[in-house]
Amino acid sequence: MGEISLTFEIVALVVLTAILILDLLLVLKRPHEPSMKEASLWIAFYVSLALIFAVILAIVSNDGAHTATRFLTGWLLEYSLSVDNLFVFIVIMGKFAVPRKYQQEVLMVGIIIALIARAIFILAGSVIIEQFAGVFYIFGIFLLYTAWKQTKEEDDDEGDSFIMRAVRKVLPVHDEYDGNKLRTVVGGRKLFTPMLLVFVTIGLTDVMFALDSIPAIFAITTNPFIVFTANLFALMGLRQLYFLLGGLMDRLKYLHYGIAAILGFIGVKLIIHAIHEAPLEWIPGFHYLEAIPEVPIWLSLTVILVSMGAATIVSLVSSARDRTVEEHPGQ
Repeated sequence: MGEISLTFEIVALVVLTAILILDLLLVLKRPHEPSMKEASLWIAFYVSLALIFAVILAIVSNDGAHTATRFLTGWLLEYSLSVDNLFVFIVIMGKFAVPRKYQQEVLMVGIIIALIARAIFILAGSVIIEQFAGVFYIFGIFLLYTAWKQTKEEDDDEGDSFIMRAVRKVLPVHDEYDGNKLRTVVGGRKLFTPMLLVFVTIGLTDVMFALDSIPAIFAITTNPFIVFTANLFALMGLRQLYFLLGGLMDRLKYLHYGIAAILGFIGVKLIIHAIHEAPLEWIPGFHYLEAIPEVPIWLSLTVILVSMGAATIVSLVSSARDRTVEEHPGQ
């Protein structure tokens, strides 16, 4: 693992946090639905920033390109998994009928909650890994299970309804929005607006996604700084990507299979890593498994790119074919 100076880590985190805060302030100052051009420019900015950061890592790290490659692989992995968040965000926004004007603010709050959740899991995961390498077996099996779940069509209505009922039992919630306010006054009585339900639902969803993504990136690197910055860059621009791909998401019907392939591959990679780091010598013949080579970073990067690319292309081709059949039935 390449060594990075503590000074660089602190400066980098301060600068990146400042950029995120600036983004939040812009949303709070001027809530609106961004145009395609605006969303594209912001995404291009954040992607360029991530690539520049990788170059800087290659320069300041002792092992140069190795650390930069791990960051890029972790970033692409987390970015791929973050796309899955978008599907859920779109469902939540639609279910709660959040006005388009205020969806940026909701997304930004969701991203901040996601960062906090990931930071907690990263710190906890780093401590656990240092004390118990066998946790990689648990991470690997969990990701294989998550990959299997990704291939199943699931309806989250019951879960969302449970959240809504639970919050309404504890807090008085009005049925209508009052701009972007969390509280309003109706008939002289102070009530919470549906915006609170949106924040609670997105917050819990972010925690669940962190449970999937953090074990996955630990298969790429266990350096907490690289893990956190990869997550930070993956979440940057996610708000703009929501609006850029909002109308396209329903056409990406096979994307979850690409995500399942990535999670399945990373799960196997973690188990192989566990075999080397925490061999189970008490199992007869286990030493034969130690001959399995560790999965190289370049292969992980290739699987991520190919899985997401193939799932996207197949989805778009299938959607185009379906539209053709609908427009010209019987041909």
